Amino acid sequence: MCGRYELHSNPTVIALAFGLARPPHVAARYNIAPTDDVPIVRIGASGERELVSMRWGLVPRWAKDLSIGARMINARGESIQSKPSLRMAYRRHRCLLPADGFYEWSAVTAGAETRRVAFHVGMATGSPFGLAGLYERWMSNSGAVVDSCTIVTTEANALLRPLHDRMPLIIAPDDYARWLDPANDNVADLIVPFPPADMAYYPVSARVNSVRNDDPSLIERTEASSPEIGTDGEPAPNAPTQESLF
Repeated sequence: MCGRYELHSNPTVIALAFGLARPPHVAARYNIAPTDDVPIVRIGASGERELVSMRWGLVPRWAKDLSIGARMINARGESIQSKPSLRMAYRRHRCLLPADGFYEWSAVTAGAETRRVAFHVGMATGSPFGLAGLYERWMSNSGAVVDSCTIVTTEANALLRPLHDRMPLIIAPDDYARWLDPANDNVADLIVPFPPADMAYYPVSARVNSVRNDDPSLIERTEASSPEIGTDGEPAPNAPTQESLF
C-alpha cells in the first residue's frame, strides 16, 4: 500500500529523471497525503511527456460525488486489468507519480513496549523514482471537472515484507516509456515487486503521523524506538481500504 509519500528533488532533476521537456513548477513536499493535489507524469495530447497536477484518490467517471476518492488512493495491480472501475484507465490512462520516498508504519518492540513506527522507504541511491499510477476525469452534474489518480500496488518485496505485505508498484526508468504509452496495454509483466537490492528504508520521526507537518526534518533518520504519538498528539494513520467498493 501507499498512504503517504514525499517529493523534494530539484525540478531540474525531476525533468531529467522523467524525460520532461522543461523543469516543472513543483514545490518540495515531505508529507503528501490522500486528497492532496499531486504531480503526475503522463503522455499529453502532443505525444510528449508532461507533468500535470491531479487529486490523489481516483474518482471513477460514474461516481455520484468525490467522496469515493478517499477510498481509491491505491489500486491492487493484480486486478486492475479486470475491475470495471479501473480497466479503461489501465489501458489508456497510465501515469507515473514522481517520488523520492514513501512512508510505511510497522510495529517495533523496544524492551517491554511495542509501538507503531514510521519508516521512510526509497531507492538505495537516494534518487527519485516513479510510482505507477492510473488517472481518470470526473464531471459533476454542474459541469465541474476533477482529474484524479490512484497509486498501483503489488505484493511487497523481500526487503519490505517485514513492514507490510503490500508496496507501491515502482516502474524502472527503462520501462517508463512502455508504462506511459496509451497505445500499448501489454504491460502486465511490469506489475511485479521492485528489486529489493535497489531499495532501502530507515525509521523517521513520528511527526510524519500528522499531515500538518511538512518539512525536511520528516525524512531525517531517527531511532526506531521513537514514540508512536508525535508532538501534536496524533497517532500513526491507519492503512486505507483498497478498492473497497469494487
